[in-house]
Amino acid sequence: MPGQHRDRVILVTGASRGIGRAAFQALAQEGAHIVVTAPLLSSAK
Repeated sequence: MPGQHRDRVILVTGASRGIGRAAFQALAQEGAHIVVTAPLLSSAK
C-alpha cells in the first residue's frame, strides 16, 4: 500500500548502501520520517 508509512518515524540501520539504502529511500518517498545509522553516514545522505 503506497503511503502506509506516511508520518511514521522509522529507524533504518546500515543505510549507506545495499538494502538499507534502498529501504530508507523508498520509505522517505512514502513520507516517512527516517532515522538512519550507517558506518559511512556521509554516504547515507
